[in-house]
Amino acid sequence: MSAPTPQVEAEPQNALTQKFTQKEWDAVKELRTALPLIIEEALPNVPDARLKTIDMWGVPIDPGRVDDARVSVILLKFVKASNFNSEEAIKRLTATIKWREEFKASETINEEFPQEVFGGVGFVFGKDKAGRPITYNVYGAKSDLHAVFGDLERFLRWRISLMEKGLRQVDFQTVDSLMQVHDYLGVGLNSRDANSKKAASEASKIFQDHYPELLHLKFFVNVPSLMTWIFWLFKPLVSSATFAKLKVVGSGPTSIGKELLQHVDATELPKQYGGQRDSS
Repeated sequence: MSAPTPQVEAEPQNALTQKFTQKEWDAVKELRTALPLIIEEALPNVPDARLKTIDMWGVPIDPGRVDDARVSVILLKFVKASNFNSEEAIKRLTATIKWREEFKASETINEEFPQEVFGGVGFVFGKDKAGRPITYNVYGAKSDLHAVFGDLERFLRWRISLMEKGLRQVDFQTVDSLMQVHDYLGVGLNSRDANSKKAASEASKIFQDHYPELLHLKFFVNVPSLMTWIFWLFKPLVSSATFAKLKVVGSGPTSIGKELLQHVDATELPKQYGGQRDSS
């Protein structure tokens, strides 16, 4: 009599994981198997770290559970960002868990920031045609950019807070990324000082290192023709794959709307960008 065939536990599935290739599944399983040791290495001073549940963009990652398909979607992002190099994916995920714990990234969504400095500078508003949330950064004439960038630590916590709030609207079941719009209306050549340059560099590095594969598209709008060089400043700060997602759009609602309305319904777009809704 032959031995019974072992029962293989089916992988949890959602609309996104159903699109995984075998190569992707193999890489995700390998990374998931290493989770307890990854967490232990990332959090060496936390008792029973390998049993700790980690919050990653609003999704709990419990090394003892394999029944949440969203975790597989998230792990695949670290795999892809590492070009399917398992050792590199482990290093990247370890570093991100360590950084999130030290920075208290999840806690930023509940932090309050001075309205007189950050009011209207950034917000989450609407979704694109695929259901991706859209975050807006408005570095325009109505903003005191010296105050926004003057305190680097405060700026970074505010900027991470905006990103985390946007990601709380990503379900990692049907949608796994977001769109961004950066508005430079009224920004002049004298607007960029040492503080703003350092802040942009620090924020870009954080997003590159710890928020992999989460950007669908980023639009730079109302960029004065004399300042299109701002776009090229991002090139050395991000990967070539990320740079390909960056787009410079013209000025004014008509020109901006012509581009954005290809991706966002008018009912989901603020009026100042050619849409039908009031963002205030």
